[in-house]
Amino acid sequence: MSPFSALRVAGLLARRGVAVNISVRAAHGHEISKQEDMSLPMYWDRKDTPLPDIPFQKALTADQQSLKQKELGSWKNLSEEEKIALYRLAFNQTFAEMKKPTQEWKTVVGGVLIFIGLTGLVVWWQRVFVLPPQPHTLKEDWLAAQAKRMIDMRINPVEGFSSSWDYEKNQWKK
Repeated sequence: MSPFSALRVAGLLARRGVAVNISVRAAHGHEISKQEDMSLPMYWDRKDTPLPDIPFQKALTADQQSLKQKELGSWKNLSEEEKIALYRLAFNQTFAEMKKPTQEWKTVVGGVLIFIGLTGLVVWWQRVFVLPPQPHTLKEDWLAAQAKRMIDMRINPVEGFSSSWDYEKNQWKK
């Protein structure tokens, strides 16, 4: 079976509600490693759907089966441990355990800070080794001479640059 036809079969199965995970091994050809029927009810621990379609544990031991039989009677006869054990048969996590915050934010913040640091190093390297030196037109003495020349030429005297200069006192207006 060629790789194209294996992917084609996977696509056809996926359209029919069957999930297929295809692992490709170069030396040994193609292999379908896992297949689950997505049309059957499945167990999920999710905050948005706290009641899954099926219980967490489907295959029960003899002790668990006897506990399930005891469950059919009065719950007043059950101890706290038995009630908790019955809950754990139906659910993997409590709602509080599902809502418990994870520490994943630390990994995200660390990754972002590392990325910002590496970007800073690249910018520094470019400023030192790649970019040409700053042009003379951006130095302080040049900018001061340019401003003096604009004032002498009375550039934009109504609302612009020269309107902020007091020509009688030879200083900036306050």
